[in-house]
Amino acid sequence: MSNSSSPLVWDRVDSNDLLNRAMEAHYADITNAVRRRGHPRSTARDVVHDLYVKLAAKPDVLQNKRSIKAFLCRAAINLGLDRQRREAKEARLFSGSEREALSVASAGPAPDFALDVEARVAILRAAIAELPERRRVVFILHRLHHLTPDQI
Repeated sequence: MSNSSSPLVWDRVDSNDLLNRAMEAHYADITNAVRRRGHPRSTARDVVHDLYVKLAAKPDVLQNKRSIKAFLCRAAINLGLDRQRREAKEARLFSGSEREALSVASAGPAPDFALDVEARVAILRAAIAELPERRRVVFILHRLHHLTPDQI
């Protein structure tokens, strides 16, 4: 059957109108194609909606297609497969329990580490301040400025 004998005259519409008419004319077929791939009705409708949103951003893609219905069905099926893969990956990523998550060691320092360091530095400063002046100078030159005993 040629395009000129179909109720929709595909050759004489702009790209947005072509998309709108094609989605309206083939909505049930596209949804059923997605459902045959194992999606429930509500998910199939979501996939078809996602397809419409994607194609609305670039409606010229439908121009010069031999079978717009076949193109839309295949595109929707592919989006459905992408959705299934994404959901499966998310299920694997987020399948652990809170207990498992808490047992994973952090790469960073513990939250109280900074407080502990500050306390240690305060104790060290107090101990250095209590040293006799000559020992304090030697200690600072050796430990902080990395001078050897011969250089001091």
